[in-house]
Amino acid sequence: MQKIESHNNSPLGESSYDYIIAGAGCAGLSLLMHLLQQPSLRHKKILVIDQSNKTQNDRTWCFWEKEKGIFENIVYHQWQHLDFQSNYFSSHLNIAPYQYKMIRGIDLYERVISFAKQFPNVEFQWEKIVQLATDNEGAVVETEKNSYYASYVFNSVLLEKIGPVKNKYLLLQHFKGWMIETAMPAFNPSVATFMDFTVDQSKGTTFMYVLPVTEHKALVEFTLFTENLLEPEAYNIALGDYILNKLQVGSYTIVHEEFGVIPMTNQQFSSHNGRFINIGTTGGQTKASSGFTFQFIQKHCKQIITSLIRSGKPYGNDTIARRKFNLYDSVLLNVLVNKKMSGAEIFASIFQYNSPQTVLRFLDNETNFMEDLQIMRSVPTKIFLPTALQELFK
Repeated sequence: MQKIESHNNSPLGESSYDYIIAGAGCAGLSLLMHLLQQPSLRHKKILVIDQSNKTQNDRTWCFWEKEKGIFENIVYHQWQHLDFQSNYFSSHLNIAPYQYKMIRGIDLYERVISFAKQFPNVEFQWEKIVQLATDNEGAVVETEKNSYYASYVFNSVLLEKIGPVKNKYLLLQHFKGWMIETAMPAFNPSVATFMDFTVDQSKGTTFMYVLPVTEHKALVEFTLFTENLLEPEAYNIALGDYILNKLQVGSYTIVHEEFGVIPMTNQQFSSHNGRFINIGTTGGQTKASSGFTFQFIQKHCKQIITSLIRSGKPYGNDTIARRKFNLYDSVLLNVLVNKKMSGAEIFASIFQYNSPQTVLRFLDNETNFMEDLQIMRSVPTKIFLPTALQELFK
């Protein structure tokens, strides 16, 4: 986590802002976009700091929603039909009224930064952040070059690596994706493979995504939930084998590739520390049991905006519902880490005995108690009930 030190006096040489957004990734730029959409907040003096100037297409986000969201105009492709595949259960899923959507990193960066340039009160600095400090009056962001002062800092930068914590679980969701193009039609752009667990499971929970955007172009992604990363070439071998043997595509060009690692952990992330408000993964907005982050970031941004409008302070309240889903996440991580049941079996059971809409609501932390009970009935009670009791009374 970030290093927090006491700060009693802001030096005269520091630049002062209403808000500093530390980190210009999905969380930081999403919050900036939400702020600039609000007439009562868009005049605030805002500074965005990141070590990268965001000119690379370094990642892709996929998520589902019913309505048009704040980034609807940069959705690269969307699907209403998904395939779920495993050796235990497979199905073609119509997820209406949901749409499964893809947004490319470069499109989000360019959209938000170009929009922000319309506002003279918004500044960007491309500098590496080295330290954060706070007191009751404000906060300071120290970079390698300068110091910046603000009433509030929204931070998504992990200054310290997330590591193992006693009595907590930590898995890594690591993935490599290839956007490939073929000379001949090879894909159905109206159907995405949401999870394909028919691949080798010997290393842990392992599946493939196939996200076609045209008949000739698709993002194929190899994803694992394990404690350790693979050797770099292992990802390439798995992708190549799947494209050749499962997709039956022998000739293609890789036009883009991406690699990422997302922590899946029930460790507690501080929502705020003094005048610092943590956002994104740093603020606990990555779902511990699945790694989904994009929509949780958008929900958190809305909570921050609502709080700022109502009270002038960006602090949200913890809820019983959030604690409930944190418990569910801990139970699933316990099962996976201790190898009580494979991830392929768990997800197959959940999709087999529930509507896809209910599953998506559950993954979004939006199901009610009766829907939660139905999800719980889908998985073996003899495994999950003792594990739930263990986590509840830990």
